[in-house]
Amino acid sequence: MQAVGFYKFGGPDVLEVINMPEEHAGLGQVRIRNYAATVNPTDLLARNGSRSEQMSLDPPPYVPGMEVSGLVDEVGQGVDTGIKVGDSVLGIVVTRGSHGGYREQLVLDARSVVPVPAGCPYIEACTLPMNGLTARQVLDRLALSAGNVLAVTGAAGAFGGYIVQLAKAEGLNVIADASAKDQDLVASFGADIILPRGDNFAELVRQEFPEGVDGLVDGAVLSEKVIYAVRDNGAFSSLRGWKGTGEREIRFETTSVRDYALEFCKLKKLSQQVEDGILTLRVAKTYKPVEASEAHRLLERGGIRGRIVLEF
Repeated sequence: MQAVGFYKFGGPDVLEVINMPEEHAGLGQVRIRNYAATVNPTDLLARNGSRSEQMSLDPPPYVPGMEVSGLVDEVGQGVDTGIKVGDSVLGIVVTRGSHGGYREQLVLDARSVVPVPAGCPYIEACTLPMNGLTARQVLDRLALSAGNVLAVTGAAGAFGGYIVQLAKAEGLNVIADASAKDQDLVASFGADIILPRGDNFAELVRQEFPEGVDGLVDGAVLSEKVIYAVRDNGAFSSLRGWKGTGEREIRFETTSVRDYALEFCKLKKLSQQVEDGILTLRVAKTYKPVEASEAHRLLERGGIRGRIVLEF
């Protein structure tokens, strides 16, 4: 069984195709013949050593990858989610050591695996779980109500796009940022107001909503540069753990998709929302396993709209 991994932390060139032993599904687990895995910013951090504490709990080789899609070929005892051998599925992976998504074969907890949207190719299906569940977790923790106003930075990105679409599906009013070339894309997600992307986003938001918005999702990681956009007693969601300084009694929320990795019902609903046309899956480019280093280089250069996918 082939995988893409590395034996030491470093640049993209440390990635290589390696042989791994076959695994089998145990109690409450399913095994996937994996056909597609996304390349995410989290994978870059795993590879370069920024998250070595998560990867190196086990000895090398280390295999990145948090999103997969493929065919179930083995179901262990005690699986009660309805998943069976032969099902096309997508899944989220909590990486550790060699347990990562860049593999031809992967054993996962059955609660991390759901059917792919009807008619959805594997290379598209694998782009849903990590950013989709992160967006779901963010909105759950913000706990805004229909009619509230949500601001979104980084709205053209994979995560930001899901936030806009899910927020609109829940009746929120969305004000989002976009560069000139991304305005049509962000508009297609359903954003009500689109403002120019940049460090003055908060000031532009205040021109639209003088008292500030009810909540803000900071997908662009602008932190203190955009806190002014939020009203007193509002809510702010940071992807990188920023918690402000307690100003104006704003409630700061942080996220970790690992906390939602076993949320079967939430992931299944996201898959259904793709099928229903509420969420849009976007693939930027695909690579073969032997080209994984180039895939990482492309992501590091930035500006990608949609996900890079490794095809197994």
